[in-house]
Amino acid sequence: MEFNTMFYVALMLLIGSLFGRVAAMIKLPTVTGYIFGGLLIGPSFFHIMPETVIDNMEIISEIALAFISFTIGLSFKASYLRRVGLTPLIIAAIESTLAAVLVAGSLMLIGSDTAFSLIMGAIAAATAPTSILLVMKEYSAKGPVSEMLKSVAALDDATALILFGFCSTAVRIMVNTSGESINVLSSIFQPILSVFIALAVGAAVGFAMKYPLKYTKTSGQKLGLLIAFVFLSSSISVGFGVSELLSAMMTGTVLTNISSDAPQMGEFSDRITPPIFILFFVLAGAQLDIHIIPTVGLIGIMYIIFRVVGKFSGAYIGALLTHSPKVVRNYLGFMLLPQAGVGIGLIAISAGILPEYADQIRTVVLSATLLYEFSGPVITKLVLRKTGEISTIPSNVQEAADF
Repeated sequence: MEFNTMFYVALMLLIGSLFGRVAAMIKLPTVTGYIFGGLLIGPSFFHIMPETVIDNMEIISEIALAFISFTIGLSFKASYLRRVGLTPLIIAAIESTLAAVLVAGSLMLIGSDTAFSLIMGAIAAATAPTSILLVMKEYSAKGPVSEMLKSVAALDDATALILFGFCSTAVRIMVNTSGESINVLSSIFQPILSVFIALAVGAAVGFAMKYPLKYTKTSGQKLGLLIAFVFLSSSISVGFGVSELLSAMMTGTVLTNISSDAPQMGEFSDRITPPIFILFFVLAGAQLDIHIIPTVGLIGIMYIIFRVVGKFSGAYIGALLTHSPKVVRNYLGFMLLPQAGVGIGLIAISAGILPEYADQIRTVVLSATLLYEFSGPVITKLVLRKTGEISTIPSNVQEAADF
């Protein structure tokens, strides 16, 4: 019997709900349960979901990332931005750069090709803390570490893309054996331009979103507008070939500063996104393949270790230079480890630049992603408990009790 896509969506929701509940019962973040459930039904274990089905569900990831980016943007009110100033940008720039430098340097020290090492370092700069932010939401995390994490996570995408632009340009020059001329300035500034285009798209959509919301009265219609404009922001940015995450974030940032409807949009987003996030993380688990772990070798071990060292040390140095609270200096770096989204997207670009290393790059980065995605949520819960920024009862459990 062949099943259609609806069956697999239902299966993912059921598996996610079941394993999320099991994870909560044993005091683990529900995100960990979602990922583990997806791992079981994916190619690593029972192979219940065919790879063709998994590949055709990319829209789930796009929707989830768009909504979480939009929600992050809603928290960037002008009063908050004035208060934090350039601190998140400085921390994001330093932790991304240090991770890239340490990974590239360590790989060169063990004899890896310079071009390959630079590309691996550039990919190491990227962070995709969707799972971390969901853990914060689950436990209603509030405090200086949680607040700084939102800002740094939002900016990390931009800094990683810019770093990759510099490194990939250097690598193209190094491996250019065809004699083709390379416009260095264009290659270097293209990522920077892409960031500005993404922000401009998001700002335009945010401004446009204000007016129909202003004249719409019913909740159902406003919910429809929310979904339409979040989708619009993401799709336009994809059309321009720029980061949809930055665009959706800027849409939320602009809206929260110009529209009185922004708080209600945040409430609507919180209501409709839980099943989307279940699908997103179950799908993320299904996409992981544990069989590639034994093949990473010394390069994979160096990548994983020095990326952790770079992220943690960079966040500490950045927080120290910006005179951030001690608790931010000591703990922020622990929550910048997960890597999916942008990092995985850079694999495809890297394969075009260094095709002879394509399989090795993919294996190392995906193995690291597997490790980070499982350990990240658990580490986040432990860190936030240590800092006293999470409630003792998860918000989803409390809501059930209130009901």
